Amino acid sequence: MSTLSLAVRDSTTMLRRNLLHARRYPSLTLNLLLTPVMLLLLFVYIFGDTMSAGMGAGADRDAYVAYLVPGLILMTIGSTMIGTAVSVSNDMSEGVIARFRTMAIHRGSVLIGHVIGSVLQSVLSVVFVGVVAVAIGFRSTDATALEWLAAFGLLVLFATALTWIAVGMGLISPNAEAASNNALPLIFLPLISSTFVPIDAMPGWFQPIAEYQPFTPAIETLRGLLLGTEIGHNGWLALVWCLALTVLGYFWSKSVFDRDPR
Repeated sequence: MSTLSLAVRDSTTMLRRNLLHARRYPSLTLNLLLTPVMLLLLFVYIFGDTMSAGMGAGADRDAYVAYLVPGLILMTIGSTMIGTAVSVSNDMSEGVIARFRTMAIHRGSVLIGHVIGSVLQSVLSVVFVGVVAVAIGFRSTDATALEWLAAFGLLVLFATALTWIAVGMGLISPNAEAASNNALPLIFLPLISSTFVPIDAMPGWFQPIAEYQPFTPAIETLRGLLLGTEIGHNGWLALVWCLALTVLGYFWSKSVFDRDPR
């Protein structure tokens, strides 16, 4: 069997293993999904009228729903990454990885299985949050089929980038609690981005913090694709962030994984 065939076979086996774990223990994924869903309901029905007033004249709750949903969709991806970090950390600390090292399997298949499984879970989580968003009034009537395809590609690419970062966080964590804490920035960063309010509405000293981070250009790009508005330079910035984080996360994870097992 060629090296490529071995890698594909073993990665598929590891993917199946991770999906079975997710199916048998869905509580972690469901708990992480509650954060973006609760924020969506909170900011629409409790703060919606007040927040929409800060978006300019003529803006109403429906306009704020359209503004809010793209950001919360990407926040959903960030939330699911905690589960990825915890899962990887559990494998490392419980001796499963040490056992895999003694077996005649492709070395990288363990990480590849985690990454593909996490991306698939992220996509399903986004679909769930999207259904809730449509139920409360979100509509994307101005987006073309090409823009929908580009939006899906952005979500997959962004999920892949964050997954590799989360895998690295899980690999360096001594236990599940530490992995969960290490991955918290992936939930915290969307809170200080353009998810809830435009950057122009923020204090001047805070605007660079919100602007120069990976979530803001990705959110603005997704918002433009779904609502048919201008994207500007955000599309290229989002692409660069995704590729940079993917490369960084991959080599970081590979470096940690190739060390002697703890």
